[in-house]
Amino acid sequence: MNVSKSSPIKCIQAVAAILLLQVNLAFAVEPAAVQSAPPVAAPLQTPAPATAAQVPFEQLLRPSRNPINAYRGISAPPPNMANSVRLGSLMRDGKIYLSLRNAIDLALENNLDMVIARYNLPIAQMDIQRTRAGGSVRGVNTGVVSGTPGGGAGGAGAGTGAGGTSSGAGGAGSGASGIVSSTLGTGTSVSSFDPQVNASVYTDHTSEQLTNFQVEGVSIYKYNTSVANASYNQAFPTGSNLQVIWDNSRLTSNGIYDYFSPSYSTSMEVVVQQQLLAGFGLGPNLRYLRIAKTNQKISDIAFRAQVIATVTQICDMYWDLVNAYDEEQVGERSVEFARQTLDISRKQLALQAIPEMDVLKEEGDLATREQDLTVSRTNLELQELYMKNAITRSLDDPTLEEMPVVPVDHITSKIQPIGEPVPDMIAAALKNRTELQESSLDLQNRELSRKTARNALLPTLQAYGVYIGTGSAGTMNSKYYKPSVTTTLPADYGGALQDALNNTAPEYRVGMSLSIPLRNRIAKADQYRTELEYRQSQVYLEELKKRIRIEVRNASFALEQGASRVEAARHARDLAQKTLDIMLKEQKLGAGSNQQTLLSEHDLALADSALVTAETEYEKARIEVWRATGSVLEQYGISVADAKTGQVEAEHLQ
Repeated sequence: MNVSKSSPIKCIQAVAAILLLQVNLAFAVEPAAVQSAPPVAAPLQTPAPATAAQVPFEQLLRPSRNPINAYRGISAPPPNMANSVRLGSLMRDGKIYLSLRNAIDLALENNLDMVIARYNLPIAQMDIQRTRAGGSVRGVNTGVVSGTPGGGAGGAGAGTGAGGTSSGAGGAGSGASGIVSSTLGTGTSVSSFDPQVNASVYTDHTSEQLTNFQVEGVSIYKYNTSVANASYNQAFPTGSNLQVIWDNSRLTSNGIYDYFSPSYSTSMEVVVQQQLLAGFGLGPNLRYLRIAKTNQKISDIAFRAQVIATVTQICDMYWDLVNAYDEEQVGERSVEFARQTLDISRKQLALQAIPEMDVLKEEGDLATREQDLTVSRTNLELQELYMKNAITRSLDDPTLEEMPVVPVDHITSKIQPIGEPVPDMIAAALKNRTELQESSLDLQNRELSRKTARNALLPTLQAYGVYIGTGSAGTMNSKYYKPSVTTTLPADYGGALQDALNNTAPEYRVGMSLSIPLRNRIAKADQYRTELEYRQSQVYLEELKKRIRIEVRNASFALEQGASRVEAARHARDLAQKTLDIMLKEQKLGAGSNQQTLLSEHDLALADSALVTAETEYEKARIEVWRATGSVLEQYGISVADAKTGQVEAEHLQ
């Protein structure tokens, strides 16, 4: 490298080139951000095409060969709010014919709770990418998104999950259920493992008025200084740090007593540091990465919990829809029977065979049944709305919003016993429940924090080594030059750089630096706090196990009670049907009255309604048993991998 008088111009050109590069990068990123905004005419209906600054989730972690990409922002694709093709295949004659399996598959594809939960997966991956470079953990979500109304079980368990703290990471149950997580990831500070290059270039012209002419031989001393410095810094997971500093300068002046003009100086400094006590080793320095990897496992388990909650909620909503549909059918039959009875009574009144009071009573009974039918119809419309909201991404289409939903699955199966001993069900629950899996992984994070907090108690002992090589060069000042004055220094910058690198004038330094905080109360308090939080989480884990045992037994009791209610309701319904048949026969023989027959039919309608309710509660109790034992997905053959992609296999299409 030769530094000449034209170096200031070159420096200005270099600065201009850097500024121009920044402007080009800004223009390269901004249009993509504008394109990512959805058009006004059709908001969020189709995903925007991926561009250089807008890539899908699965491509975010792919390394790029273009070094400029490290300084370009990335825009995630906007969400696709169009409903899946499966929904259109279920529409016939202006209605949606929906089976339970269809409802589950549509929810896995379209339910917005699922769409929101899917974002947590790449968010957890970004934490790993961040911590690979030495950054702290920002935390992951471990709660269940519950924005979908309707159903009985899916809305439970909502939470914001684990967030990162200033000292580290989140984990399962952070800040929830009275569990404290403020010391997760505590320990010594971790420097960035990404190398950093710093450079500074400047040129300076100075004019100085001298009062003593003998100092430089001129009254106004003018000198030009050009400086170009660069440094390289990198930390390593072992607690080491490397720093390389390269300083360069060039000086010219009009002084007649300066030996050299121009003169050159350069130095190369290498500094190596190693922590020996606090901050030593891979454990303290890679704790964020290990926590992030554990958090990714927690995030995967939390997504499985989201799938379980969504499927459970959809099942409950489907049987609520079946219940409302059957109730509406029962109401229609009851109203139709009351109308027919009223027509017969009016004819009998015209023949003066019955008193007018009987007709008035039947008219009042018909009005009551019509009111009950209106309630049943509006409840059915509400359940249809809940279901359509749960299985779609968008309800902007007025036709879809008003389209009836017809359930094609009905409760016709016989009552089945549990078929598995309660202790076995509890053992399965303790193995499968996502809460226990998350808490167990969270304990691993807390165990790591205990170790790093103990390491942070140690004094800071640092060993370091420094090597400095220097070189100088210059051209003899023609104004000062005398034949008797000679020099062995090289005349140009290349010679100075060679001397700096070939150990011509080296400096070596080795040493140790020790820092001992007296009393050490802050680190001591943090260390003991990690112990307390770890023990607290152990107790919380045991409490979870006890709660799960109770949930399994309670679900088993509820299923047994539900089976008993169904049997009783079926028996009552059969008796009501037989009673009505007898009253109809007596009426045909002239031994019975319309009022008695109408009352018997009303009892049958009530028995039908009670049976429908009992069967619905029984089906929901079965689902609760599967949820309590953590076997919902296995019962329905649901793949978490399909749920992650939002595309269920076509074989489920009916």
